[in-house]
Amino acid sequence: MRLFTVDAFTDTAFKGNPAAVCLLDSPVTDRWMQSVAAEMNLSETAFLLGDSLRWFTPAVEVTLCGHATLATAHVLYSTGAATGQLEFSTASGTLTVNRRADDMITMDFPAKDVTPVPVPAGLEKALGITPVRVGKSLLDLLVEVDSEETVRSLSPDIAALAAMDARGVIVTAPGSETDFVSRFFAPNVGVPEDPVTGSAHCALSPYWSARLGRASLTGAQLSARGGIVHVTHAGDRVHLAGKAVTVLSATLHL
Repeated sequence: MRLFTVDAFTDTAFKGNPAAVCLLDSPVTDRWMQSVAAEMNLSETAFLLGDSLRWFTPAVEVTLCGHATLATAHVLYSTGAATGQLEFSTASGTLTVNRRADDMITMDFPAKDVTPVPVPAGLEKALGITPVRVGKSLLDLLVEVDSEETVRSLSPDIAALAAMDARGVIVTAPGSETDFVSRFFAPNVGVPEDPVTGSAHCALSPYWSARLGRASLTGAQLSARGGIVHVTHAGDRVHLAGKAVTVLSATLHL
């Protein structure tokens, strides 16, 4: 079967967030998919069978993944397997994807509202900073800090972050060249730091839209690879947009 690796949320190879995309030609077991994801050893591997899309980290299956969805759509568009609107059936409901004339791919994802919470025990020590605000979405903790430079220079205790009661920890601040910046740490699902995280922007979009008073914003994720996510908050949905680059096309012999 066909296997690709794609750098998502970037137009430059070896930047953004790499995802593997496996186009299945018949049903396979969950154990097999988990084994392939561990073999690929990327933050997510997407498996597509018909319109059914699932995502696995090297350790677990996840219920929502933006960059691997973008990577999957990019593969279908770039290989000519699809031209118009895509609809993927996923654990987070139906996700709709479209390609614009400028090759930007836009995904319609569920918004994840952020509720203020007290600073969890051990969080400040794990991050090595004092938060400005802390909130929690359905999936993640969101920690606002004082500046872009604080986000950029973070060197957290990843093992300590694994003690947090959340899928991951989003650290964010206002941006200097973009509307906001972020980094995302998810040791609980086998991803110490994710390069660019579409699903985290499902929370970042409504959070910063409310703070800045605008629906359409641009976020930069300040990982070592870096990436840009364009977001538009639309009620209970978030439109995530970005580009992608195929870096490997192969055949999986199993």
